[in-house]
Amino acid sequence: MTVTGAFDCGLLGRRCWLELAGGDHLPLPTDRWRTDPDPADELLLGRCAGPTLDVGCGPGRLTAALAGRGIVTLGIDCSEVAVDLTTRRGAAALRRDVFGHLPGEGRWRHVLLADGNIGIGGDPVALLRRIAGLLAAEGSVVVELETPGRGLHRERVRVSEPAVSGTWFPWAWLGADAVRGVASAAGLRVGWTAAHDRRWFAELEPA
Repeated sequence: MTVTGAFDCGLLGRRCWLELAGGDHLPLPTDRWRTDPDPADELLLGRCAGPTLDVGCGPGRLTAALAGRGIVTLGIDCSEVAVDLTTRRGAAALRRDVFGHLPGEGRWRHVLLADGNIGIGGDPVALLRRIAGLLAAEGSVVVELETPGRGLHRERVRVSEPAVSGTWFPWAWLGADAVRGVASAAGLRVGWTAAHDRRWFAELEPA
């Protein structure tokens, strides 16, 4: 099964997990992805005061929440199922890869990387450099991080569920303790940090 096909199982409510090349299995919070924003999500949403690009929008809970507040918001995801679920919530979404051509490049006030999406591509520095090019002059990246002490970790993973597993792909985890060094390498600086209910967040701005 393709990477997006395996993710679609979780988007549609089936139990699934992230299988690491080393053999560990990490449950994916699919229920949280599909519900309305919780108080921790509100910390992210509160930083978005202008046009926002939600990278890896999944079923669109954050995209739709921002749109409902009158903020121009676009969700992008490689999954057609994710795009469909987001548009059903009344929000705008496109099937796009963040490393491909995107609407509004250089004009976004904020780019949102929630739910571990800092791991996309397996190289947070490369991802943040790409996103820096999407931002307006005074824009920012609002990102969810791992707990302090996790550092920067890269590994090949795949999404699995009881009946089938997806193909392997590179992924990364970035702990709150390592965000400053990664941000600096991407030409950004940390402007804000926060934590709620064992979830950690930061806002990165052009250095």
